[in-house]
Amino acid sequence: MNRILIIGATGRVGRQVVSQLLDLGAPVRALARNPQMAGLPPRVDVVRGDLTLPETLDECLDGIDTVFLVWTAPSAAVAPALERIAKNARRIVFLSAPLKTAHPFFQQPNPARALGMRIEQLIETSGLEWTFLRPGMFASNALLWWAAQIRGGDVVRWPYLTAPTAPIDERDIAAVAVRALTEDDHAGAEYVLTGPQSLSQFEQISTIGAVIGRPLHIEEISPEQARQELLPRMPPVVIAMLLDAWAAAIGQPAFVTSTFAEITGAPARTFRDWVTDHAARFRT
Repeated sequence: MNRILIIGATGRVGRQVVSQLLDLGAPVRALARNPQMAGLPPRVDVVRGDLTLPETLDECLDGIDTVFLVWTAPSAAVAPALERIAKNARRIVFLSAPLKTAHPFFQQPNPARALGMRIEQLIETSGLEWTFLRPGMFASNALLWWAAQIRGGDVVRWPYLTAPTAPIDERDIAAVAVRALTEDDHAGAEYVLTGPQSLSQFEQISTIGAVIGRPLHIEEISPEQARQELLPRMPPVVIAMLLDAWAAAIGQPAFVTSTFAEITGAPARTFRDWVTDHAARFRT
């Protein structure tokens, strides 16, 4: 079985990839800047490494066949890190975004998009076998955006309530990643991954209320109000990226794919499924 290094093992998708690989009995190594704080299962070989210090990657990559990459470092570190990876591994699975999907939700210019395109270009010319995973909106963003408001009361204030997305469960993203990491027929594939339903943000918030058994009063706020209210929680560039994407999505269904089902043979989890499994985090 492939010897696999997970870069980004402590993130929302990375932890799920680690868990599902362990369920298969795969040998898993994880890169961590602080191994003692990683909080990963004992069976994971956690090795100290830092994407911004390419010389630290050699020990992490020793004996590794395949790399799962979630990029979380500055753009200046991309080329040196990928050079080290290409010298040691033969295959890389990169968690990217739907950069080539024509739906306007995914086509708004922003720094994250530009960085993703640069990483992909470097991977394509690196000599590595590669697979790009292109998930849309994560279902788990609901925790970042709405959980605190819902735990604190019955009013949820949010912009662009009619903007639709197709939230995908991070466990489903991980399941496709595990296939690409452990099977030999995914080289050169670009998998656009979404949840199975187009749901407006209003419908998503209403679903949370229905699952936890509380009627929620949902108020639309202006983009300017949203900028002010979201500033304590996320950088201005991220807020601008989200507001632009939601504005562009108004008036048409979200882009929905059946890629997950085609690859795994199982139905994708719905947003309601995700909320049901995480309902306790929305309750007081």
